[in-house]
Amino acid sequence: MSAETSKVGKRGTVVIPASLRRRYGIKEGSLVIAEERAEGVLIRPAAALPVEIYTAERRAEFLLSNAVDVNDYARARKEVQKLGLDPDTIPHHNPTKA
Repeated sequence: MSAETSKVGKRGTVVIPASLRRRYGIKEGSLVIAEERAEGVLIRPAAALPVEIYTAERRAEFLLSNAVDVNDYARARKEVQKLGLDPDTIPHHNPTKA
């Protein structure tokens, strides 16, 4: 483990030494996490993953296709109807017809 000294600039900016940026893949625009620790502040690389937002139809497909038995499928159909959709128009795997 190596340690290098940096200076805090205006608005709290901290320059991470080039050797450490290269080692940890931190580039201009990279996200980092500043985490409070008992010893001080830990700055480490962060990963941002895209969030998938499902349509009502896709949620309905999940509900219907993941039912495990006849009773669960009936509950899923009711939930889909609560979404304002007709379960018969949603492409899905029907466990009652397996």
